[in-house]
Amino acid sequence: MSTAQAATGRTITTDIPARLDRLPWSRWHWTVVIGLGTVWILDGLEVTVVGNIAGRLSEPDSGLAISSAQITGTAAALYVAGACAGALFWGRLTDRFGRKKLFMITLVVYLAATALTAVSFAPWWFFLFRFLTGFGIGGEYAAINSAIDELIPAEHRGRVDLIINGSFWLGAVGGSLLSILALNTDLLPADIGWRLTFALGAVLALVILLVRRHVPESPRWLLIHGREQEAEEIVSDIERKIEAENGEPLTEPQGRLEIHQRTSITFREIARTIFGQYRKRAVLGFSLFIGQAFLYNAITFGFGAILTRFFDVPTDHTGYYFAVIAIGNFCGPLLLGKLFDTVGRRIMISTTYLLSGLLLFGTAWLFGRGTLDATTLTACWCAVLFFASAGASSAYLTVSEIFPMETRAMAIAFFYALGTAAGGISGPLLFADLTSTGNVSDTVLAFQIGAALMCAAGLVAAFLAVNAERRSLEDIARPLTATAAGKA
Repeated sequence: MSTAQAATGRTITTDIPARLDRLPWSRWHWTVVIGLGTVWILDGLEVTVVGNIAGRLSEPDSGLAISSAQITGTAAALYVAGACAGALFWGRLTDRFGRKKLFMITLVVYLAATALTAVSFAPWWFFLFRFLTGFGIGGEYAAINSAIDELIPAEHRGRVDLIINGSFWLGAVGGSLLSILALNTDLLPADIGWRLTFALGAVLALVILLVRRHVPESPRWLLIHGREQEAEEIVSDIERKIEAENGEPLTEPQGRLEIHQRTSITFREIARTIFGQYRKRAVLGFSLFIGQAFLYNAITFGFGAILTRFFDVPTDHTGYYFAVIAIGNFCGPLLLGKLFDTVGRRIMISTTYLLSGLLLFGTAWLFGRGTLDATTLTACWCAVLFFASAGASSAYLTVSEIFPMETRAMAIAFFYALGTAAGGISGPLLFADLTSTGNVSDTVLAFQIGAALMCAAGLVAAFLAVNAERRSLEDIARPLTATAAGKA
């Protein structure tokens, strides 16, 4: 019997969650942000590159007999399907075996799959490894968001989580600019440039893997799984580093928690908790994920095709336009993130969703009237996504903090998978079908569907969002292992 197994079943009293929440921001927290958060840059690079190189991949001399519709439709849907499957598969393992083991393994899966995408020689191979790349990324969503929220102090959790999830768009900027170089046949042959973009993603993943080794396991997870001594050592080490950095002792923590340790939580308990005890929060999670998943997966994969089809933008120039809206996307969480911790979750989540939806309705109207060109359409999308990006990032923050700690990774995985399956798989397929007709009215309809879903999610948030700002995770959702006498 292992030490962890022997230790479970005991009831302990601890102040470790309170000690983590009262920590001032430090260099150690930056290590967590860099080690865990930078993976979204890779995700942004992946998604953007594929959208921008769709035109080149469909050309006869690309080395792949594949059409643009297959890339923006089939390949995009398979990537998202892989992410959904990966989220569910790895999410369960994350709650059972720990955050660190899984965020190391899932990054290795991503690294291998994207490297093998670079050597694609047939459509089926490309489709397979796009699915497996998504499979690795899906696991990252559950493991990374769980670890970040459990390691970042309550006072900073909202803005940090939003900025980290929003860093996806830094990768999108890089992917857009990289695609410009990759598609320039004066620099690289048509069948080589796109391969190098995927190879670069694998190299960046390797660098992140090396940095990530220094991020510890979540002390909160260790506590519940009978490994409180390891949790104590990790937190004490963090405290020593921060005290040495600041040159003064830390303040005393406020609050203790009494928990009954156990190794795992059954699926029945997870389902009963999410859909019974927290059913309103479940409706909120679904609404936020479906709205942002449809909008983002459809537009991210299809924006380049709109530019080339309706505005005759050359394939190797779409990256410039996408870089602009990617910058707008990153600026949203960066500039609005602090407000989620000060103004509050309910107001900011509902406002960002509703504003992005209303602005998208306006964009659809202008597009339908024929008053937009490539530049003004990009400007409109930049405004839409400034708010939508903050809202979409808050969806991950929301589902990671409003359910009990024992179900956190699985809750993230579940809502991401089902919400993304509903919006992220159907979105690219429907959007590809509507935009491929070349009819303006069909593309307007695609815009309007995305806008309606965002507005609907915003209204749900206005009524059901939880005021979680600056509150400890244990206060927002009492751990299932907390005893009746324990103070959460």
